[in-house]
Parts: sequence; structure tokens; C-alpha cells
Amino acid sequence: MNTAVLRSWAAWSPGREDEAAWRAWAAHPEALEHEGRPEVAFLPALLRRRCSTLTRIMLAAGFGCCEAADRAEVRTVFASRHGNINESISLFERLSKRQPLSPARFSHTVHNAQAGLYSIAAENRLPSSSIAAQDDTFACGFVEALAHLQREPERAVLLVMADIPLDATAAYGMGLLLANDGDGQAIAFSSSASNAPAEPKAWPDAIEFLRWLITDEPQLQLGSGRVRWSWNRVENRGAQRAASAPPRTA
Repeated sequence: MNTAVLRSWAAWSPGREDEAAWRAWAAHPEALEHEGRPEVAFLPALLRRRCSTLTRIMLAAGFGCCEAADRAEVRTVFASRHGNINESISLFERLSKRQPLSPARFSHTVHNAQAGLYSIAAENRLPSSSIAAQDDTFACGFVEALAHLQREPERAVLLVMADIPLDATAAYGMGLLLANDGDGQAIAFSSSASNAPAEPKAWPDAIEFLRWLITDEPQLQLGSGRVRWSWNRVENRGAQRAASAPPRTA
């Protein structure tokens, strides 16, 4: 079992752009909307024009999760099951018609495009990972974030999960700032093999996690049927020790 401290979070979906809106949703959950994209007015206009809808959502969640001073100082993990699949489909259609392809649109189809644009916008040159793992994408992104914490324990990690509409999916994004210490909710994470059939979910895993985070439930379990992923609220002993320590003197 691994433990991390959740220092802060941010999330976006059409009509829900701040903590108050998400808390209202958690009290009365309903289906997320499919259409819409954030303004991302914090980005320079030239960079904003380079952003696909998925990139806008990811940067809105990532920037909303981190203070300005932290954005360039965190390792990052960007997770998306489908990525910019709509742009890929458009390029395939043009190929089938023997039409020329746009290099700018092609750059959006690369799965680490969001990581690259975040590094430009935040002037962040630290290690980053881009994850796609089918139904388990959010959980695997969480595992990757824990691996970054193991690799460099003193540095926080920003995990961003987002997807855009595909079939029954919704447009959403969520950012988590995870660390080994500091103020925040301590969360224990574990996994185990499972032969149970996959259970239908009302919302994407990242949004299930957010709903759990906002409510008082002690444990969350997710899984595609092959693996059971578990998150548990635990006591943040590190923050308690820091609060009870005597003041330092010069």
C-alpha cells in the first residue's frame, strides 16, 4: 500500500469550473455534459490558438490545481484514455480521400501533446509522463504519479486526467497535486487481482474519484474486472508532526 498527500485539486466540465460547483454536483450527481471547452484566458493568445479542446481542458485543470509558483516546479503526469482521437479520425478521413494533411493538426494527435504545451505554458522542464491504459487509465495515471514521488520524494507531482466526448463519454478534466508530505488529505492506494466482472459506472473513474473525495466515504474501489484499485482516507501524520514541532530558532 502506498500513501500520498493530496495538497489540492481542480476540475472542469461544461458548467462546472470551481469547487463550489463541484460540491453542488457531488451532493446531487447528474450526467456530465458533452459540449463545451474552457476559455483558458490565462494563456497567451498565440499559445491558446494552438490548443485543442482536450488541451484546453487539461491545462485548465492543471493550472487551476497549482499555484503560480508551483507550476514550473512539479513533475507531471497527463492521462487520457482517448487523447485527441477526434483529430486523428479527421486525419484518417483526409487520408482516405487523398487530401493533404495539416502538420498543425497532426501535432495534436500525439499523445504527449498536452504535456508539451503545459511545459511551454508553465515553463516547466521537469520529467513528465503521458498515460493511456484503456479502462484503467486514471488508476494507472495515479500509479505513475506515485512512481514519480518515489523517484524524487521531495518534489510534488501534478496528475491531470481528461477526456473529450466519444460515444457515451463526457467532456471533463481533473488535476491532483500529490506529494509525500504537507497539508492535505492523506490517501492510501493499493491494488489487487480480481476476477469480478466489470461493473457499469455512472461517471468516468476520475469523476468517481472526485465525487468520493468531496464526500465523507472512507473508501473508493474502481476496476475494469482484472484489477481492483482501492483508495482509502488515512490520517496525515506528517502534517500533525509539523504542526506540533517547536518553532525553529536562528
